[in-house]
Amino acid sequence: MIEAQRLTKRYGDKTAVDGVDFTVRPGAVTGFLGPNGAGKSTTMRMIIGLDAPTAGTVTVNGHRYAQHAAPLHEVGALLEARSIHPGRSAFQHLMALAHTHGIPRSRVTEVIDLAGLQSVAGKRAGAFSLGMGQRLGIAAALLGDPQTIMLDEPVNGLDPEGVLWIRTLLTGLAAEGRTVFVSSHLMSEMALVADHLIVVGRGRVLADTTVQELVRQAGGDTVVVATADPAALRRVLAGPGVEVSGSPGSEQLTVTGRSAREIGLTAAEHGIALFELTARTVSLEEAFMDLTRESVEYQATSAGGWAAA
Repeated sequence: MIEAQRLTKRYGDKTAVDGVDFTVRPGAVTGFLGPNGAGKSTTMRMIIGLDAPTAGTVTVNGHRYAQHAAPLHEVGALLEARSIHPGRSAFQHLMALAHTHGIPRSRVTEVIDLAGLQSVAGKRAGAFSLGMGQRLGIAAALLGDPQTIMLDEPVNGLDPEGVLWIRTLLTGLAAEGRTVFVSSHLMSEMALVADHLIVVGRGRVLADTTVQELVRQAGGDTVVVATADPAALRRVLAGPGVEVSGSPGSEQLTVTGRSAREIGLTAAEHGIALFELTARTVSLEEAFMDLTRESVEYQATSAGGWAAA
């Protein structure tokens, strides 16, 4: 488990992380989302002691990272896939890490197989593609068989087979009861694998929730329906958790809290003719963009350039 309390990091007059509180629990995949410059990487660096907090605390399994006698057995982290000696082979890189914690050669072989690196294990890591570098970084993160796994943008550079492998790996690790903390800009993948979400913007927590709840708050599943008698349709659809909106004089209504099937059946039962019945589901990407709209630090301009927000 990862616990942050009032965690803050300042660089001069810039506050990168601003008093965040969150808990990443075992047995679930927790997605860590936010625009560029939101403070995700800085937060992850503080979790494993690469940066010292200006204020607040962050612990892994009840202790600061530096207090663990064998940190590779507690936390497996991938923050930068290229943080390897380019002249070493994948096998040599993993063996060097293994020696620091008394990890046997057999475990190195296991993670090489797990990461699909068998055919390149003897090759120099400096010549690896980004995808192969990611696989090697993940192999290193899993080397100590840790209970907590933290990965920063693990699908970068991976082909479709590699993305599927990561998806299966993350859900499998969580199913074993491990703590899995993953940052990503690929919302479609987060929607598939994340049980929980922590969304940050400008160094602050914007949401600590589930995918389903974030989507629901952004509009969830909505149905657009048109009828010659919108007032009558409003009356028959009314009920707990149902919201019906529409412009005065318009035949078109937007309904949340009822499925298109339910609306169609209810209208038919009351003899109300429908001209349109269209279901629309808000995606995680849409919900994320809506939530973080005011927290984007760098925005594209209409001329194709960029500007600080």
